[in-house]
Amino acid sequence: MGNDISAQEAASILGISLPTLYTYVSRGLLTASQPDKARKKSYLRDEVLRLAARRADGKRGGHQVAAAMQWGVPVLETRISHIAKGSLYYRGKNVLSLAGNGTLESVACLIWDGGMSDHFAHPSPLVPSSLVTSVRKSSNGLPMLEAAMTMLPQLALALPVQEQTMQGRFQHAATLMRLLAALLLEMPPAELVSATPLHLQIARAWKANDVQTRFIRSALVLLADHELNASTFTVRCVSSTGASLAASLAAGLAALSGSLHGGGSAQAFVLLQTAMASNSIEHSVTSFFSERDPALAGFGNPLYPDGDPRASFLLKRLVALSCASTQSATILHIGEVASNLTGAAPNMDFALAAMSTTFAWPAQASMILYALARSAGWIGHAFEQADTGKLIRPRGRYIGTFA
Repeated sequence: MGNDISAQEAASILGISLPTLYTYVSRGLLTASQPDKARKKSYLRDEVLRLAARRADGKRGGHQVAAAMQWGVPVLETRISHIAKGSLYYRGKNVLSLAGNGTLESVACLIWDGGMSDHFAHPSPLVPSSLVTSVRKSSNGLPMLEAAMTMLPQLALALPVQEQTMQGRFQHAATLMRLLAALLLEMPPAELVSATPLHLQIARAWKANDVQTRFIRSALVLLADHELNASTFTVRCVSSTGASLAASLAAGLAALSGSLHGGGSAQAFVLLQTAMASNSIEHSVTSFFSERDPALAGFGNPLYPDGDPRASFLLKRLVALSCASTQSATILHIGEVASNLTGAAPNMDFALAAMSTTFAWPAQASMILYALARSAGWIGHAFEQADTGKLIRPRGRYIGTFA
């Protein structure tokens, strides 16, 4: 089917009359083209469908759309990532091709401005070690993500004020990612300014070998963004209010900390530990899923009916290790049993848990990878939303009673 449609077809899609269609053209809402004088004007189908979606959003909002507010809009436009036909793309590039050799830094630059510059090329400003010690002490006893979300804005206040330029804000964003890595990994203050790639910093903290380091690098790339999930939507909402980038990142960490969002890898980890310690893997897996939603414990994803390609990427590489590791083979077998039982393929939560268990990484490893990687996407969405100059304000559908 061609992308050019007639005026009558365009009007039909929009549910308007031809005179109204021509008014839309005169107001710049649609573009009409006339390839030659012998043919009538045509319209781009994609542009017409996009306008139709916007008109529908406006009707659902129940208010006249204000210039500075996205009233009632349930779908946000983005150029950052897209999921289609079982594949994930960052700015039009398939994530699997990026995961082969890319780094989190290179993907962050791609997400932020299309990879026009390396915003991680230089060390970040020094944060006073006394402040780091102080904020860490004040957050003692808090869970990891909650601690990070309280410390990050405090440390951000100590950073030098960046020039009000595009390059300045990108360098500030790179610094915040490094700060977050230091907080999650509990690195010493001197490491906060390091320009060492983040996957190598993680590998050093976890004493990972070269094989494990490649898994870390690929996992960070695969997790960097995932369209408009709960934490990303939260970040965009906060950024739309004019809040600081550090505050927006803290909001993302808060959303990620929930058991229905970032908690999936923890549930998958429990599955593996329970099944590996039992006398019957089949019985253990059956018992585990009798009380849990598979999608919240590592299996199934409605966005990928045929299986999560990110998980497949990592698990296929674990298969290569299973010949030399009994434990790795057992972990993969547990995944097969669970997949057969639930009828759902492993998702990224299971892949993270499988890697962490295979390599004996720290208990919080999956969440550290998830949070640090996703911060790259959060920053991109925060910038994209802020640049619109619009406040996100959805409408509610009242279902209560009237007095």
